[in-house]
Amino acid sequence: MEILSYILIFIIGSLFGSFYSLAIYRIPIKQSIMHGRSYCPNCNHKLGFFDLIPIFSYIFLGGKCRYCEQKIRKRYILLEISTGLVFVAFLMSLNLNIPYVKPYEILYLVFGILCISVLYIIGGIEKEKHYISNSTLLVGVLFQFVHIIYLYMLNVNVYKYVIYLFFMLICILVNTIFLKKKARRSYTAEILTLCFYIATFVREELIIISIILTLFLIAIKINIISKKDNKENILINKNNANIPIGFYLCFTNIIMLVIQNFIF
Repeated sequence: MEILSYILIFIIGSLFGSFYSLAIYRIPIKQSIMHGRSYCPNCNHKLGFFDLIPIFSYIFLGGKCRYCEQKIRKRYILLEISTGLVFVAFLMSLNLNIPYVKPYEILYLVFGILCISVLYIIGGIEKEKHYISNSTLLVGVLFQFVHIIYLYMLNVNVYKYVIYLFFMLICILVNTIFLKKKARRSYTAEILTLCFYIATFVREELIIISIILTLFLIAIKINIISKKDNKENILINKNNANIPIGFYLCFTNIIMLVIQNFIF
């Protein structure tokens, strides 16, 4: 029974991964992620049912579009596989007794999946386009607000979460209203907003570990880049904007979200 449950959650996770791919592609070009059939980004041909089966479609098509035969980026299958594995790991971390699962456990599972979804989309967009999606962050704020109400109903002390929500709103206002008048964005404000969002779901000590891991991954990234071009001064002044800090932060916090359920 447990094996079947994990297989099912892996399939569901891979379906979510397929949706994340769509969101990561469409949000930056301001297309709806809820309406309109999926299409090939190379030839714009609308995809059929058998083109949209997560993982298997990529394998059966040999990593190429059925219609224009252009190569499909490996990102799609990697995202689907990784999401399936993350969903399985998250379910395992909850140690649920599937036949006798309790309502509050289901709600925690739902909030966890929503949190993971926002992190996947934000991280994916930044890795591809080198910016953090404010619209996705706003969705994260909405999820956080609902999560706070849920915690309050469980008689959990929510003061610190309300503070996180307040600072998230301040950062978003600064970034979308005040700085918009100057036709620029604040990457720092976006990263702070992301950190406050994560703090609603992940314990503070694990956030610190996540930040340390993020800095470690960034250091590795900088080292790899510097070895490629051997122009350290240019790297420091020019290429920092291309280092996806938010991507690494999202990646490490998804790991922390799973780990905390095993530990605490």
